[in-house]
Amino acid sequence: MHIQANILVDIRHLTSLIAFFCLWSVAPASVAQATAQPETYRFDLGAGIGMSGYLGDANESNLLSHPGFAANASFRYLLNTRFAIRGLVNVASLSGSTADMENALPGGAVYDFSSTLCDIQARGEFNLFNYGTGEPYKQLKRLSPYLALGVGVSTASSDGSTFTAMTIPMAFGVKYKVRPRLNLSLEFAMTKVIGDHADGASLSDLYLIKSSFIKNTDWYSTLLLSVSYEFGERCIECHRLD
Repeated sequence: MHIQANILVDIRHLTSLIAFFCLWSVAPASVAQATAQPETYRFDLGAGIGMSGYLGDANESNLLSHPGFAANASFRYLLNTRFAIRGLVNVASLSGSTADMENALPGGAVYDFSSTLCDIQARGEFNLFNYGTGEPYKQLKRLSPYLALGVGVSTASSDGSTFTAMTIPMAFGVKYKVRPRLNLSLEFAMTKVIGDHADGASLSDLYLIKSSFIKNTDWYSTLLLSVSYEFGERCIECHRLD
């Protein structure tokens, strides 16, 4: 009986020792998992689809009078949770008719047009909130409005002629982070075309007013629903430049 009692004591001591080593070996992994940094990314690739509108010689006030098709592809460099640099390629169909206008043109003329416009843009974007997930100390938000301003170059094709001009895009949107890498956004953009041929050569100067930056310039708008995916994991704790 005395031998059995000693064996039971030894077994208890051995069990306690094994349990201690098991807890000791698991604890660092648990602590590491609890303190692990969330993944953040440097780049964002996306595409959008929606509708376009036009303001110019054949439509002076109503963006919705001749809606068209619009689509884009974009690439962002994510500087931080507030700022990004974004490159875009936009394609939009534009159309209009002077018959819808209240003003009468010289000689009672009526002009219709349709054109396809391609625009390459570079923008700076600013999120109104710190956008993202995780990292509670940064007060990140899944939903954030944003503003954008940039420059671009557009090419419009209409009636067999092609016109190229500089553009100034201005945009307002709302983005939502569905998952850590997946984003949805709804954006309205107005783009000023520094020229008067986005609606074709025949509408370049209907009122016989010399073209300028203020007068006789065209605008187009886009309302796009976009999806984007982030990649290029950012180094959070390392000893190299990121």
